[in-house]
Amino acid sequence: MTELVIHFERPSHWAESIHIHLWDGHPGGFGTQWPGLPMTAQGDGWYVIRLAGIAQARLVVHDAQGRQTQDQHRAEDGWLTAAGVWSADGKTLPPVSAPIPQASTPRQPVAARVATELRPIAERTDFREETIYFLLTTRFYDGDPSNNFFCRDRIQFDAGGNPVDPHWRGDFKGLIQRLDYIRDLGFSAIWITPPVENRSGLDYHGYHAYDWTRIDPRLESPDATYQDLIDAAHAKNIKIIQDVVVNHSCQYGIRGQVHIDHLPIKYYVPQGSEPGRVNHGPYQGSLGHYAWPNRDDIDNPLAPDWYRERHARDPEGIEPLVDPKTGETVPKPGYNPGRFFGIDPQDLDPNWYHQEGFICGGDWESAHPLQQKHLAGDCIDLATERQNVKDYIIGAINRYLDMGVDALRIDTVKHVERDNLLEYVNAWKAHKPGLFVFGENLVKGYGWGDLGGGDNGPSQIRPWWYTRLGQDPRDPRSGGDSGFPQLDFGLFSTFRDTVSKGTYGGTGQILSMDWIYGDVTQLVTFLQNHDVGPDNDFKYRFQGEQWMAAAAYNLIWTARGIPCLYYGEEIEFMKGAPQDVEGERDTLHTTGRAYFGDHLSDERIGQTRAHPLFLHLQRLNLIRRSVPALQKATLSHLNEWGSGMAFVRDHLESGSLAAVGLAIGSDQEVQIDGVPPGLYRDAVTGREIASDGHLAFHVKANSAGIYVLDGPGKIGEDGPYLR
Repeated sequence: MTELVIHFERPSHWAESIHIHLWDGHPGGFGTQWPGLPMTAQGDGWYVIRLAGIAQARLVVHDAQGRQTQDQHRAEDGWLTAAGVWSADGKTLPPVSAPIPQASTPRQPVAARVATELRPIAERTDFREETIYFLLTTRFYDGDPSNNFFCRDRIQFDAGGNPVDPHWRGDFKGLIQRLDYIRDLGFSAIWITPPVENRSGLDYHGYHAYDWTRIDPRLESPDATYQDLIDAAHAKNIKIIQDVVVNHSCQYGIRGQVHIDHLPIKYYVPQGSEPGRVNHGPYQGSLGHYAWPNRDDIDNPLAPDWYRERHARDPEGIEPLVDPKTGETVPKPGYNPGRFFGIDPQDLDPNWYHQEGFICGGDWESAHPLQQKHLAGDCIDLATERQNVKDYIIGAINRYLDMGVDALRIDTVKHVERDNLLEYVNAWKAHKPGLFVFGENLVKGYGWGDLGGGDNGPSQIRPWWYTRLGQDPRDPRSGGDSGFPQLDFGLFSTFRDTVSKGTYGGTGQILSMDWIYGDVTQLVTFLQNHDVGPDNDFKYRFQGEQWMAAAAYNLIWTARGIPCLYYGEEIEFMKGAPQDVEGERDTLHTTGRAYFGDHLSDERIGQTRAHPLFLHLQRLNLIRRSVPALQKATLSHLNEWGSGMAFVRDHLESGSLAAVGLAIGSDQEVQIDGVPPGLYRDAVTGREIASDGHLAFHVKANSAGIYVLDGPGKIGEDGPYLR
């Protein structure tokens, strides 16, 4: 009789209620409902379950308290240690602290092919096969001018005093119209900024959530809803990654859940002005919501009676209103702006919010204040440990997963305690088995925490900690993979001192620390994003020479991890501009968040597609898509010498192996020893080498040699940087 036997070693910090959750079981497609089946204790921390009638299955093991392994696949009996290591024999198990051994399975050569088209989404169950295009939806492409909207802050005016460049400009309709552009560039997944309804003076980017259950209407059109975007992307085999904020809400509360005390904005009068005299672009008379008849944008049914009564009338904000907190009457020029736009932490509802004030000074490198205080005046720290908060946010995001969202990116990870945040992540993964979820833990440094490397913050707020399940901040191997990979800020942090200066020098040191992560092959790698760039303390879009950017992409697309590109990088868009507004009078058009759509117009898109970096990235995507080792393997045989790098990506499961040599600034001679003998073909030049275990090849400046064992040969056409 067919039977699959699974043994599991419980990590010391787990609860004793060990369960196993299964899906895609064969034969018959067997699966369980969460939390799955209980495992039986055997003693010494080991548990077992016998699955009658099952030959293979996908699975996770968990303790029903928010801790779980990463997604697993098993087609034979096995023993899974607390460190995440499988063994076929419990008597030969490695210790928890041991490195994962190399498999001894004989190599099965992979069929060489060039993946000219994306495989169907249903077949791409491993997110490491993807590459990601990240965009701010409101700044990408405007398909529907009727839903454009100016925020209250940072309005740009032309020479005639007319407001131009609405903050909310791009939309779902525009993104749908330019899906082919992203697909033709070679990307298979699109990460969009949070699409839920927002409220703030500058909320175009989506990180000031007001209602997690509703899509912001400034993104949608009657014929281009969020569901339409998901469906259109899927029709082109492109996945959608939704950005999610767990840590905080906007400063006005959450519609239908909790209200934060304020006065209606339509009653605010700046110092030196008079009621009804505001003249600020579309905001005429007051700073209230100019597109709504009642001019008040806080429509929370939980607001007090006096607020809701005024919400429905007096759109000009001129009828006297007594502030119930102070007894003073508004409108009144210069009256405390905090009563309209700020918060008093002591007045917050403790059922929803923390009350310990705002992060400042040394708080940024200390776990407790970082996770208990408010990030900013319009980012109010949620009590994420409370069940009502969990139920609300988890339930809201489940709805979008049901609509077809393929993956989630979690914002401000270090501002939520790891095990608490994993409750959210694991709940979403239980709701949609196989879901890929990654996080953003911003660090200006290598991010090694208590492991050293000049880090002045503890491990508990560093990226590697969130990828692991252990409790020892000095021993990453004290626990296995959490199944929650992060944006790779460690690798990113080297680029200011490496590629920005035309060298790879020092990058090898960072890659040698790959062992600290739960699964380093799932980290999301990048050169820049909406918050940071690799130059001048990370504030600016990459401003190095074009060949430096190309060399950075050669590394990112061939090293371990999932590459991610920020919109416009493919044409050096807003090169050297600050990533966000800096000066008091800065507007978005002067920053890295400028509107990109002009470059995607019918008249200019051909020029955009002809940019050397567009063509370079297009070819890198094609090569990576065609070589499984470049998608899924760890690094070995690592060697870095400043002007060049070499490493091997060996993915035994698929039989794919690639030996990579990179050159930056000048031509390089690359030598790699200890590779399997056989015929290697370069995906860049098509050159063939019959190797007896040694490879020696030449790489032109700012190019790459990607020698694939039994590979398909040259992939794509030569350009200025891959030749």
